[in-house]
Amino acid sequence: MKVFLFLLTAVLLSPVFSSASPAMDHSKMDHSKMNHAGMDASGQMVDLGSVTENGVEALAEMKDISKAMAQMGMEATHHFMVMFVDTQKYEPIEEGVVALKITSPSGVTSGAIKLMGMHGGYGADIALKEKGTYTFQVGTKLTDGEKRQFQFEFTQQ
Repeated sequence: MKVFLFLLTAVLLSPVFSSASPAMDHSKMDHSKMNHAGMDASGQMVDLGSVTENGVEALAEMKDISKAMAQMGMEATHHFMVMFVDTQKYEPIEEGVVALKITSPSGVTSGAIKLMGMHGGYGADIALKEKGTYTFQVGTKLTDGEKRQFQFEFTQQ
């Protein structure tokens, strides 16, 4: 059953990962013009922006997967994905340990959720049940051994 769910999730999210190609040069993208607000309900990717910390740029996206997961009896509502780029070499960073903590609109912070490496980034299926603004705290220990923190926000309508 786990293999089936993994494969189904991979198929449902394959358009997500096509944008996470390691060949992509994110350093030349104008992130200020990427306004995907309001696309979440249609199942499209939502750009959560980018944050740079000590030579690493983190780019986060999310996709509403609630309908597909509900059909399988699962509680996950979104797939969270984050990719990392070395800002000096302009190369993707695809190895390391990445975890996510989510603070809900009511102020409750989850425990650490380990993100799985996939298609040039790291991701996990998560449940966002409340309406309002969520804060995502991404903690990393990438190949250089340095610990970094990246923060993103998302408003659930």
